[in-house]
Amino acid sequence: MQRSRLGAIALGTTALLGAALASPALAAPDTDIPTFSEYQASAYQDADRQYIVNGDEPVGTTGDLKAYYDRMVEGSEEAIENGLVVNTVGGVDDRWTATEARNLTYCVSTKFGTRYADIVSAMDSGAQLWEDASAVDFIHVPAQDASCTTRNKSVVFSVEPVQTSQYIARAFFPSTPKRSRNVLIDDSIWTSGSWTPTNIIGHELGHTLGFRHEHTRPEAGTCFEDNSWRPLTPYDSSSIMHYPQCNGTSANLSMTATDRAGVASLYGA
Repeated sequence: MQRSRLGAIALGTTALLGAALASPALAAPDTDIPTFSEYQASAYQDADRQYIVNGDEPVGTTGDLKAYYDRMVEGSEEAIENGLVVNTVGGVDDRWTATEARNLTYCVSTKFGTRYADIVSAMDSGAQLWEDASAVDFIHVPAQDASCTTRNKSVVFSVEPVQTSQYIARAFFPSTPKRSRNVLIDDSIWTSGSWTPTNIIGHELGHTLGFRHEHTRPEAGTCFEDNSWRPLTPYDSSSIMHYPQCNGTSANLSMTATDRAGVASLYGA
């Protein structure tokens, strides 16, 4: 077993966004953290065979999971001491170009059945949160709904149902390959108390724009993930991207003025 002197390494591949508001399991300072083999053995894989880390973020392959693990181990030794935060890949912001951000097309799978219209509505209202604050534009393409999978090349991403007890919903980052670019939504989205479907989907669409969980910042004091991000605003404990169970102060995942300022700074007002 490796040991960490300073920080916590998130073991929360099974951490939930919502259900029971359970915190990701964390290793306390000066405690053992798992080897990669142990970490991989405990990692949850969803219907697309992607590993899920940080509650609702997919990691595509074993190699990607190992790279994520290595960043966490390194980050637990060296946390950044210094808002809405954007994911980085190789030190570069993980974001859409201005042209791409204005044409984020998606389909909604008809496999949602009787909940199809509800998902369409929640996607529209969740997207509106970001659209009202910035120059991004999410565009539903109903003509593609009957063949709504990651293989559909007529849209940027797909919105599909999933049956799992591991998360309410999960999404992807702009750097995610097309074959893995989908938003998966479990039926528990309708029974999540004060977390409305609009706000849950708004949180997930924040990831699709490149935004990380706000609680990865050291100011949260828990739920550290890694250092692959750049701050856009001051720390916001009420952010739509901050899990309440990770010392967040929002009861309902609503969008804040700081969130709106952050997306505008990245994509324009």
